[in-house]
Amino acid sequence: MLKLLGAVLIVLAGTLAGFKRAAQYADRPRHIRGLIAALQRLETEIQYGYTPLPEALRRIGMQSKEPLRAFFLTAAEEMSPPHNCSAEEAVQRSMEIHWSSASLKGTEKEIFRQLSCTLGTSDRSNQSTHIALALQQLKQEETAAREDQGKYEKVSKSLGLLLGALIVILIF
Repeated sequence: MLKLLGAVLIVLAGTLAGFKRAAQYADRPRHIRGLIAALQRLETEIQYGYTPLPEALRRIGMQSKEPLRAFFLTAAEEMSPPHNCSAEEAVQRSMEIHWSSASLKGTEKEIFRQLSCTLGTSDRSNQSTHIALALQQLKQEETAAREDQGKYEKVSKSLGLLLGALIVILIF
């Protein structure tokens, strides 16, 4: 009886691990779309609203869903007094704190890091150009993420179950 309970727990743990990995594949395109929408709002705030960058990031954070909400709100907080960090420093600190909670990879992080280097350091049209470039790169990453989701989501679920079953077979 105890062996059966142990076997069930092992298979269950493997299955849950597979489902967690599959959820990461499903979340990545959604998080990239959220990042794209946030950058489009940022471009609008900069180009047409003449909104200061910390206030624009705060507004975007309030409109975004987690985990991007916390990311943008932290960046806005870092740029505001008493911290008074530059946009690049604020985004870097915010990435250190919140990036791991999103299902985003290093390529999206690098795109956003490069964008942060130009935010607040040039005129509106130049910033708009850099945001447009980042949007284009993120759209390409979203397409790749959807392809990965189609390829690997089902495989991850099945593989988790099968690895759990394999461990049970090897143990018993």
